[in-house]
Amino acid sequence: MTSTPALVGVIGGGRMGAGIAQSFATAGSSVTLVEGDDQAAAAARDRVATGLRRAAERGVLDEPAERVLDRVTTVTAVERLPADAGLVVEAVPEDAALKARLLAAAERAVGPATVLATNTSSLSVTELACALTEPGRFLGMHFFNPVPASELVELVVAPDTRDEVVRAALGWTQALGKTDVVVKDSPGFASSRLGLALGLEAIRMVEEGVAEPAAIDDAMRLGYRHPMGPLRLTDLVGLDVRLAIAEHLHATLGERFAPPALLRAKVARGELGRKTGQGFYPWP
Repeated sequence: MTSTPALVGVIGGGRMGAGIAQSFATAGSSVTLVEGDDQAAAAARDRVATGLRRAAERGVLDEPAERVLDRVTTVTAVERLPADAGLVVEAVPEDAALKARLLAAAERAVGPATVLATNTSSLSVTELACALTEPGRFLGMHFFNPVPASELVELVVAPDTRDEVVRAALGWTQALGKTDVVVKDSPGFASSRLGLALGLEAIRMVEEGVAEPAAIDDAMRLGYRHPMGPLRLTDLVGLDVRLAIAEHLHATLGERFAPPALLRAKVARGELGRKTGQGFYPWP
């Protein structure tokens, strides 16, 4: 019977980091959630609490939400991660320098047996590993939004990632009740590369006046049985996040990933999707 690590660290308490923390705490792990200051840490804990309350309302928690939340501790410095953590997941924004700096700090804070992971959706896991003295303990664990409800974890294996680290991550994914896909490190991996290609083409279609966003989404949802159309998904992911991934893949894979002008314009206007109340759709 597989289980998650007894102690897990999560660096970054935004929507993704809070969801990762919630998922591991629900599975029985004690989670240390790192944020930059007291206000951000309190907001991150509130996100976890909200997610647990909603899970309880849907009847998918096996114990009271308050008991699960008691397993989540917030701190304001990477140096306060538990030295004997089994796993530390970095889940900060898609900024390679920031991720590398925090991963290196985490490596100094924990013991040699701790597995380190990044939740990046597109950045090179191999390049991030260069920040570490022991790259063999490092891999990508790409979770999907919303983390607690999503069925998938994309495990991204760099050239130096040790086989036992991959096996451990496979077991933890199973213990979380999720399904894994294992991919070699490459730009955009499998999910972001394919998902972004569809999303960018949908944005170009709106830009060219081919159809309204809802019509494009309905075509993919009803015609191809996608659970959600590419434009609504872009709103949920965040237009700024999609733009950052597109810019990275444009630089690494070429013109087919060039960000549409409409995407750049919406981000410049602050129309980032659900988190700002407006993207391709209005959000309450």
